[in-house]
Amino acid sequence: MATPIVVFDVGNVLLRWDPTLVYRELIPDAEKRDWFMRHVCTGAWNIEQDRGRSWEEGVALLVASHPEWEREIHAYDERWHDSVPGVIADSVAVLGELRERGDAVYAITNFSREKWAECLIRFPFLQSFSGVVVSAHERLIKPDPAIFQVLFERYGLKAGDCVFIDDSEKNIAAAAQAGMKTVHFVEPIDLRAALRGHGVRI
Repeated sequence: MATPIVVFDVGNVLLRWDPTLVYRELIPDAEKRDWFMRHVCTGAWNIEQDRGRSWEEGVALLVASHPEWEREIHAYDERWHDSVPGVIADSVAVLGELRERGDAVYAITNFSREKWAECLIRFPFLQSFSGVVVSAHERLIKPDPAIFQVLFERYGLKAGDCVFIDDSEKNIAAAAQAGMKTVHFVEPIDLRAALRGHGVRI
């Protein structure tokens, strides 16, 4: 029996991502910073860049609504890489081991078009996948079931042959509904053990 095909999420599975890191210096007061993240640069606003809206448009819309926060809003875009301090080393090692063995490995990620292009340069290992589905390219975001179908149809995969790793419970539930095996990535986690539990040889 063939080993299952591993499909990675990227943010907080392979790359650490925490947008509050951009604001530790700009908004030193923790309570004020928390208010800003909940009411100005919200997750709902950010996800629209992942859905395909340009950063230029997203920033302009938010500045128009919150002109008093213009500097901080621009920082979300201009200092975005401060929110990605580095890789999750063990996950990247697992990806490398699978690729070195010759396994096909895929990714489905909610990512903006601009930041994905930048990350391909900053983190070259992201170019090692056999195929990637990037939300902004498709104008679909997880947990929309349609984004999983893009993966299956584009790369000729069967859901039941795939193991999907993601840090989001909603995305994991959607992948399971689509027929994939799943690993909910919550640190600390022994990713190798979790994958072996699904039949991946690693």
